[in-house]
Amino acid sequence: MHRRLTAIVECEGDGYVAFCPEVDVVSQGATVSEARGNLVEALTLFFESASACEVERRLYEEVYVTQIEVAVG
Repeated sequence: MHRRLTAIVECEGDGYVAFCPEVDVVSQGATVSEARGNLVEALTLFFESASACEVERRLYEEVYVTQIEVAVG
């Protein structure tokens, strides 16, 4: 079975951090591609090793990613 999840990748220092908000799993890498691939690996391990109760407890079915405008200064 496959599940479509969200990956948010941000530059942090001299590398990248990849975050999946649906299950609160994070990974990192030297490039965007590496961080994304490492997140896929971390998610695969999570779903293979977590109990059904843990997956149910952590899995958010809907995550909304949007941009907002905020006045600064």
